Amino acid sequence: MTSIPQRDAYDVVVIGAGPAGLAAAALTAGAGLATLLVDENMGPGGQVWRAITTTPVKEKRLLGDDYWAGQRLVDDVRASGAEILQRATVWSLDRTLEVGLSIDGGARLVRAKRIILATGALERPFPIPGWTLPGVMTAGAAQTMLKSSGLLPQGRVVVAGQGPLLWLLSAQILRMGGMIDLVLDTADRRNRLRALPHLPPFLTSPYFFKGLAMMREVRARTQVVGGVTSLAARGSGRVEALAYEAGGRRSEIPVDVLLLHQGVVPNVNLAMAAGVRHRWDDVQLCWVPELDERGESSVAGIHVAGDGAGIGGASVAVHRGRIAARAVIEALKPEAGLALADHATLASELARAERGRAFLDVLFQPARQFRIPADETVVCRCEEVTARDIRESVALGATGPNQLKAYRRTGMGPCQGRLCGLTVTELMAEARGRTPAEIGYYRLRAPVKPITLAELASLPKGEDATKAVVRG
Repeated sequence: MTSIPQRDAYDVVVIGAGPAGLAAAALTAGAGLATLLVDENMGPGGQVWRAITTTPVKEKRLLGDDYWAGQRLVDDVRASGAEILQRATVWSLDRTLEVGLSIDGGARLVRAKRIILATGALERPFPIPGWTLPGVMTAGAAQTMLKSSGLLPQGRVVVAGQGPLLWLLSAQILRMGGMIDLVLDTADRRNRLRALPHLPPFLTSPYFFKGLAMMREVRARTQVVGGVTSLAARGSGRVEALAYEAGGRRSEIPVDVLLLHQGVVPNVNLAMAAGVRHRWDDVQLCWVPELDERGESSVAGIHVAGDGAGIGGASVAVHRGRIAARAVIEALKPEAGLALADHATLASELARAERGRAFLDVLFQPARQFRIPADETVVCRCEEVTARDIRESVALGATGPNQLKAYRRTGMGPCQGRLCGLTVTELMAEARGRTPAEIGYYRLRAPVKPITLAELASLPKGEDATKAVVRG
């Protein structure tokens, strides 16, 4: 592991050290390609295997076998000869395959012959009234603290939402001795019928037995209310209560910590900023990059792997990482590719890993009211813009997310649209009677993550550095 890049140019730069990035970097470096693996976290693993080399949670059953499966990939990468750069933020990527890095208070530019984007997933925005109150967190944030520091939520804890992570986090909290007062399941029961055509493959997939066992574990140890159709957090200065409706009955309970989750979506900001074409996925209800069968995007030399290419989970991400790496090796060092599994074999392995995914995508598709909020709900947290503000802007003539910036500054804060982008697209689509694909997404450009003026000033002076900052 290094503290700064040891070269100005590499054969391959892999961005993201989660399942896909680790799998890809291990193959490319093992094939003899100069490989830089870049990640902004303290250690490798991404969100799925976060803190796997440093977690204080040592009893394996507490986090589950799937978590510890990542250790072998971490070992493979460290033995491969890949240069690993942790706590490095990528704030720029362009069509020339030049990467802008922020590390140790300075900025660096490195070039690559190929890029593998393995930026993973983000939690889908869950804009309910009161979601900005202190004490309201995402399930992913709570899981980060649990894995990294062994910290558990304290006080009256409610977990609300849907999807596999909701049940996994609840099980992990309970196994570690934490308390959950209530789990509120917002999964739309009408999705069960829609998911039925995809049931047979799901029943023969690993998801079925793991998911069933996890849900039974949680239900045996805490109260679960299903069929929840509305949520609203309330409080003065911090969350104090949660109102919800289930089965036509309204209830309100006191709460100190509210953990929200309604699935994950690809983290597309860096790929979009690099000019990679994306399309709207009507099943996963999010933007996904347009890729060929080997993971290459519309920008020559940029491959996308893992959940950044479409949500599939850790096992699917590993296979996608290997497919992208195999394509890169074939392009840069064909003789090394002869010793690897061919693309047909890798594609077959990927298909097996994806078996059952279609059922989950339909079953856990979030209901409209949890994606497109009521007028008083804050949508853009950075600029404190409500759904009403956005609907009024549409009435005044805003046609899409980029025009909305001029009206309300949505998507222009530190998160660069990560917490509001999908909501803005769907809200404006509904208000205009258009599809999300017709409305589009924010136009993204460097820097895609905040960078200080001091870091910019530390760049080597020259034409290339200037273009990296001011390119349109």
